[in-house]
Amino acid sequence: MSSIIQLLPDHVANQIAAGEVVQRPASVVKELLENAVDAKATDIKLIIKDAGKSLVQVIDNGSGMSVTDARLCFERHATSKIRQAEDLFSLCTKGFRGEALASIAAIAHMEMKTKQDQEELGTHIIIEGSKFVSQEVAVLPKGTSFAVKNLFFNIPARRNFLKSDTVEFRHVMDEFQRVALAHPNIHFTFYHNGSEMYNLPAAGYRQRIVGIMSGKTNEKLVPVNEDTEIINIQGFVSKPEFAKKNRGEQFFFVNDRFIKSGYLHHAVMAAYDGLLKDGSQPSYFLYLQVPPNTIDINIHPTKTEIKFDDEQALYAILRASIKHSLGQFNVSPVLDFDRDANLDTPYHYKDLEGETPTIQVDGTFNPFTDDKTNQHYSKSGSGSGSVYSSGSGSGSYSGYNKRVEPTATWESLYVGLETDTIESSPFTFENEEEVTSSLFNDNEIEQASQGTYQIHKKYIVSPIKSGMVIVDQQRAHQRILYEQFLLNMTVNQASSQQLLFPLNLFYSSDEMILIEELKPSLETTGFVFEDAQTDHIVISGIPVNITESEVSMVIEQLLSDLQDGIPASSYSQNDTIAKSMAKSLAVKTGSYLTEKEQDNLVNGLFACKDPNISPFQKPTFITMRVEDIDKKFAL
Repeated sequence: MSSIIQLLPDHVANQIAAGEVVQRPASVVKELLENAVDAKATDIKLIIKDAGKSLVQVIDNGSGMSVTDARLCFERHATSKIRQAEDLFSLCTKGFRGEALASIAAIAHMEMKTKQDQEELGTHIIIEGSKFVSQEVAVLPKGTSFAVKNLFFNIPARRNFLKSDTVEFRHVMDEFQRVALAHPNIHFTFYHNGSEMYNLPAAGYRQRIVGIMSGKTNEKLVPVNEDTEIINIQGFVSKPEFAKKNRGEQFFFVNDRFIKSGYLHHAVMAAYDGLLKDGSQPSYFLYLQVPPNTIDINIHPTKTEIKFDDEQALYAILRASIKHSLGQFNVSPVLDFDRDANLDTPYHYKDLEGETPTIQVDGTFNPFTDDKTNQHYSKSGSGSGSVYSSGSGSGSYSGYNKRVEPTATWESLYVGLETDTIESSPFTFENEEEVTSSLFNDNEIEQASQGTYQIHKKYIVSPIKSGMVIVDQQRAHQRILYEQFLLNMTVNQASSQQLLFPLNLFYSSDEMILIEELKPSLETTGFVFEDAQTDHIVISGIPVNITESEVSMVIEQLLSDLQDGIPASSYSQNDTIAKSMAKSLAVKTGSYLTEKEQDNLVNGLFACKDPNISPFQKPTFITMRVEDIDKKFAL
């Protein structure tokens, strides 16, 4: 029987390997930028077109390659960083597998130009789908330039799976930010379709973070510094009042490599315990330095997850460091036992004793007698008839000498009141047995059957003919608002209320890209944008059913809901925006509603086209028939 197992051709094996290494243009950006960093470059330039689908080019001024290395770097498992297996446990560089360039060259048109500093001439190589087209000598500057064109040109199925340019550009932006944040000592420049997106000169950690995130990032940052035997922690965390709904600005770097770690993220959240609102996420930029032999970075294809030898110790140190920084800079509440100087006794009152006021009482005074002797009460308070006096005995009422006529006796207060008036007082009960014979009268029962009731500030109960309906107030309000927003965006022209003072809202660069694309859809809901800069927007008009204080919350929730990308079709965009705004503005569980508000909510729900479910496909109400209630009592 003939053998059926055979070795794959190199170009097929490279295409299969490319499926693990290159998933989208952002994967190419990551590999090329990390290679430039490993080449000890001090100036790196990234140029992309059509979100990287047409072109990804990285130019650096690093060490460059010789003619032999330039040809050999495109072979599989060819690397300059590994010599033996033990080297995997002492890695201090990025790319070490030797598969990146071979995988990229297998699925794109690739052009490389490289030259070493001591050489007079460089090497120019062109590859198309793993096939060497040409290799020649060229006059080049020091460093290396990789240009990747027409990604997935020979695998159309993979190219069809790519998202829109906006989504792919956001992924490219994320990879660029991660590399740039990890290496603030390198000058980075980023161009997209001929426009400069970033120009980041070499600086410190804080300047690099502010340069990338823009906005008012500088005032949000709280420094974190801790040096122990097993880990060195540097970086910044945000103040609790600047926490956001999304998890966009959260970065861990271990030995200058970006990683994702749910365990370390939990340590950060534990440090913020009691300082954040529900659902809020703090921003953090934390740089961890650990011995290379205590981590394993070879457990994930993209090398964004690593294994620590002692995770528990790192967890405790990280949480304590952040908690200490928040307390040190008076961000978190602390007990202060220092004496407040404002509460001290003034110096000139220090040795003085307080004076006790004297009280004189006339034991013979009777207000119910019409004795003429009581008239002395209206005279000067210095006499024996004074009810009280202060200080050394001089009456405080000495200037009040007007004669007051004696009042009538207390019996005269009730003269003229007839017996029948007293008997008809509302405080008398003639038929007490009839009042207490029934818990509710007929009118009260009839009124109660037509009303609504709120239970635990969460559900609204309303009687119906067959029993009762229980409405979830938050989901019901979401459905009402969702249909209102969708109607305004698709059929009606939404109304706007002009603001007396325009709102200035600051956002990061990637958030501004989302807002720019969402502007047409947001304007149909009633927002009026007066201006839009690189780091903030100016809003002069808002929808009529939104208050000025809710604008920031609505946009923040919208950006959080669109982290995975903006839908391509306009209807899907409108649907997403309507859902997000309904989620933000709907009445929350725990809110008290008046009886009128309850009635309006129930009536508004059943006036919707689809009152049964919320915009997020959850039931808005349930019904209980009288028969079902009877069965409960029959048990």
